[in-house]
Amino acid sequence: MSGRDAASPAPADASAICAQIAAVFAAPSAHPPARAVLVSELAAASSRGGRVFVHGVGREGLMMRALCMRLAHLGLPAHCVSDVTAPPALSGDLLVASAGPGAFSTVDAICGVARGAGARVVLLTARPEGDFPGRQADVVAHLPAQTMADDEDGAAAQAKLPMGSLYEGAMFVLFEMVVLELAGVLGQSPAQMRARHTNLE
Repeated sequence: MSGRDAASPAPADASAICAQIAAVFAAPSAHPPARAVLVSELAAASSRGGRVFVHGVGREGLMMRALCMRLAHLGLPAHCVSDVTAPPALSGDLLVASAGPGAFSTVDAICGVARGAGARVVLLTARPEGDFPGRQADVVAHLPAQTMADDEDGAAAQAKLPMGSLYEGAMFVLFEMVVLELAGVLGQSPAQMRARHTNLE
């Protein structure tokens, strides 16, 4: 057993990490809760027959792909922007993009293309103020978690998770809560969701 294992047992690490993620959802924000924003926007896209596109980079992109999978299980026409089978975004469609630190050049470009095509854009970010959210997003979903933009700040010294992991972990929990609530809004049962899961694996 290593010194770290002896000093910091796995259950203690897990509890500390989960507590930090839970604290993200209790943090004050001047913006509407991200969960409410996403449920409202996704339900609205479904009601108008729009398609849903998701986009993110790096580990944020992996969390967005996980969300896309669950949206497909809910019966929504959901696509990852980078997939070769993704159709063109059109008026009435919805793009949900993530830029935890506030902006990425590629996310900025994708949002601009989507808005130019008439799609609605929701930006999930830890930094809702600034030029990019105001310029490219129709609505901002604020997730107030540490990202790589502030992982070296003094307040971040107490963080259990490195770099942008707190934001990315909070994304996964947020999306699970969104899917649970959206299933009720859309009238989708666990059995219906399971029936849409691929059998080619």
